[in-house]
Amino acid sequence: MKAASVAELVSAYPTSGGLYYTISRLISPEWVPSISWVVGWLNLLGQVAGVASSEYGSAQLLLAAVSLGSGQIQTADGTSFNYVATTGQIIGVMAGLTVLCGLINSLSTYWMEKVTKTYVIFHVVVLVTCAIALLAKTPKEYRHDAGYAFGDVNSTSGWSPVGWAWLFGFLSVSWTMTDYDATAHIAEEISEPEKKAPWAIFLAMLFTYVTGFLFNIVLVFVMGDPADLDNTLEQPVAQIYFNSLGPAGGVVYTVCAFIILQFVCFTATQALGRTVFAFSRDRLLPFPNVWTKVNKFTGIPLYAVWLSVLCCILINLIGLGSYAAISGVFNVTAIALDWSYCIPIICKLLSKRFTPGPFNMGRLGYFVNAWACIWTFFVTIIFILPTERPVSGDTMNYAIAFLALILIFALIYWWAGGRKFYKGPLVEAQIVEEEAAEESDSSAREKQSTP
Repeated sequence: MKAASVAELVSAYPTSGGLYYTISRLISPEWVPSISWVVGWLNLLGQVAGVASSEYGSAQLLLAAVSLGSGQIQTADGTSFNYVATTGQIIGVMAGLTVLCGLINSLSTYWMEKVTKTYVIFHVVVLVTCAIALLAKTPKEYRHDAGYAFGDVNSTSGWSPVGWAWLFGFLSVSWTMTDYDATAHIAEEISEPEKKAPWAIFLAMLFTYVTGFLFNIVLVFVMGDPADLDNTLEQPVAQIYFNSLGPAGGVVYTVCAFIILQFVCFTATQALGRTVFAFSRDRLLPFPNVWTKVNKFTGIPLYAVWLSVLCCILINLIGLGSYAAISGVFNVTAIALDWSYCIPIICKLLSKRFTPGPFNMGRLGYFVNAWACIWTFFVTIIFILPTERPVSGDTMNYAIAFLALILIFALIYWWAGGRKFYKGPLVEAQIVEEEAAEESDSSAREKQSTP
């Protein structure tokens, strides 16, 4: 529902600013600066948290593969792996992987397109072969029947009733199925973006939903007793691979999962860099003239890309102090991004200015848009609650703290000066005029310097 709603808006207004830009086309001009300011900062928080949490999870997967290959030893508490990653090692690997993403995104969009096409094929092959291998090779002691897979609900979170505890499962799903508008952020770099961008968004989400749902069913059938999964790996799926396929198979498919998540990080970092560029062009961010500089060789806003890399590394350093705090980074991703989409969707529902693009749902769109907003409001309540009870410092959900922090900062920045210079997303005519003025100033300076 949400992906279709986002795709409809992107088709109507394809720009690197994403849904943030649509605000300027949907509401009265006097409301554009304040509402787009909030949407912009929510989107920025969601994207930074999304890339940061993905890189953190990617580092966990890579080090989990190292643990699986290190062999097992007997301890007083049972069987454990010879190598178990520390938090500091996870943070260090995360930083290295984030820098790698920055290097990849310093290349031209041509190479990123090649990488993306390779990823799609690789992802499908890994999913199919892994599902077949798990179903064929898992020992009997780890298998479950259909009654367990589809009917057993066992809450260990401390929440009741069980149905309410079950709803917390949507958090991981929402974290995975987010960043819908990533393709929109490179809309100005592809041909026919009003057609290609929305279909890419819609089909990608459909593929993720269907394959993810089916693959999770496979995992439930072969995961054994959840209480026996090794918590030291920080990645229960890696343990399932190990139990079902042995050390070699476990390492191979954990590394494959790592590669898939890295592909996601490549494209998400690309979208984040373009967002920083677009927001700076609109004067939403401090020092806009720096982040809007485009490299003449690659056509990439390099400073914007590397600012994105730095922010993602810095936010993950929180993990050195508290794992609960870093979990808040995961949790706030879905909340911030989903509301940065739903506010423009609400504006579309209330507006008579919307002009549909090639991708549109017609009259059905109203009901799809409305349900997307209602669902987002409902799950937001769940996503800000602690996932375990009783609540302590180690089980607290700090997503609300991250959300409040960015909104307070945005409010202070708005009243301190933003409301004076920020006029909302620039429309095409303004962009052309500013570029022409910059070229004119540059030519004038060259003439003055020529003897």
